[in-house]
Amino acid sequence: MSIQSSTSKIPMGQKIAFGVGMLANQMFPAAISIFIVVLVQDLGFPGWMWGVVSLAPRIFDSITDPIMGFISDNTKSKWGRRRQYVFIGAIIMGISFIIMWQLFRDNPIDYNFAYFLFWSFVFYLGLTIFSVPYVAMGYEMSDDFHERTSIMAVAQWIGQWAWVIAPWFWVIMYDPEWFPSGDVATRTLAVWVGIVFTICAMVPAIFIKGESTLDRTDYESLSIGNIIRSLGSIGRSFREAFALPSFRKLCITTFLIFNGFNTIASFTFFIIKSHLFNDDASAVGVWPTLFGSVGALVTTFLVIPIVARMSKSLGKKRAFIISQSISIVGYVMLWFLMVPGKPYLFLFALPFHSFGIGGLFTIMMSMTSDVLDIDELKTGKRREGVFGAIYWWMVKLGFAFAGALSGLILTLVKYQSGAVAQPEGAVDQLRMVFSGLPILCTLIAIAVMWKYNVDEKYAREVRAKLDQRNQPAN
Repeated sequence: MSIQSSTSKIPMGQKIAFGVGMLANQMFPAAISIFIVVLVQDLGFPGWMWGVVSLAPRIFDSITDPIMGFISDNTKSKWGRRRQYVFIGAIIMGISFIIMWQLFRDNPIDYNFAYFLFWSFVFYLGLTIFSVPYVAMGYEMSDDFHERTSIMAVAQWIGQWAWVIAPWFWVIMYDPEWFPSGDVATRTLAVWVGIVFTICAMVPAIFIKGESTLDRTDYESLSIGNIIRSLGSIGRSFREAFALPSFRKLCITTFLIFNGFNTIASFTFFIIKSHLFNDDASAVGVWPTLFGSVGALVTTFLVIPIVARMSKSLGKKRAFIISQSISIVGYVMLWFLMVPGKPYLFLFALPFHSFGIGGLFTIMMSMTSDVLDIDELKTGKRREGVFGAIYWWMVKLGFAFAGALSGLILTLVKYQSGAVAQPEGAVDQLRMVFSGLPILCTLIAIAVMWKYNVDEKYAREVRAKLDQRNQPAN
């Protein structure tokens, strides 16, 4: 392992350094989810353009992830396998994010579309170079069953602040006292986001030390020719990893919950505007922002600590099932508490609703670390990069599908953005999807995880066998 791993507690400073990277890892996608409204609202992108820029770069991202995982797992360097890529990826990601949003409404739509699409590909390449080795660093930090949950809980706690901060961009972007228009706002805000969170992304590379891998003889060569030839090996590793029943369950579960959540997340503004305020955009105020920001605060200060404690006392699987069951209660409450003229009522649903995503990532990343031990016991290889790439491939695939599915649902229910009044039944249908889709996805996810069998006892047995096998011969 390239990062010092031990059953002893990891210093809090190391956990925080890893968590600061998670803040960057979540802020860039969070900012994109807010800024992307400008493409339609201010720059006149038709629906198909929105769909293409949402889907195509993320498909490219999902293809490059396993390749980056292979490269990261087999890098020989005095800095270890991961740190240099995290550092370089952070720079590419930050610079391309800034350039990507330098869009002007005076430019032809086709030009803005091609410009944004090109720099989106560059940005997602930088995100891959950063995020795949970064996530693998987290898997390597400890081999202890509960300490892994603690590491991920701290990281998620810090990372959640991205979702507290990002929704307030909506308020700033369309406040004439701040900016004359949304496109002007994004050009400026992108610079600040790019600079600040590029620095955050560099923190794990600087402060989490890695062990030299220069003397490793079990790594594959990373020549260009070999990387090309290794695509078959990457595909084989992908299949081997996904063939593990426990890991496959984690991936399917993550895709379902994350896709369900993100598909309906983009509907929040439309439901608040059309259902709560009868399509009066001027009356909406900060309520869409509060929906996202309060939910993230609840996740940060309530959900993550509770889920981490449940995981330790009840086990990871039970903690997952309980947290997701609570989120179903939240989605049901959102149906009843979205009352026209009384927007404050939906705030009471958010503590329950927030257990979905908050519980998912606090537990699932820790579970993935446990599965890595099982894979190493079977194959003799430590493949954090490959497994991390595949896991986050499911997350990013969820993002891509959510973007495409959101547009399709809006079309099917005949919702008309900017209309004075919506067609009859459009808002009610949208509300049904808003509550019903994530409930359906969550129920299927719980069913998938019902027979997940990697508990603490089994994980410790696997760890003990690995430790015994890896002991140097006398």
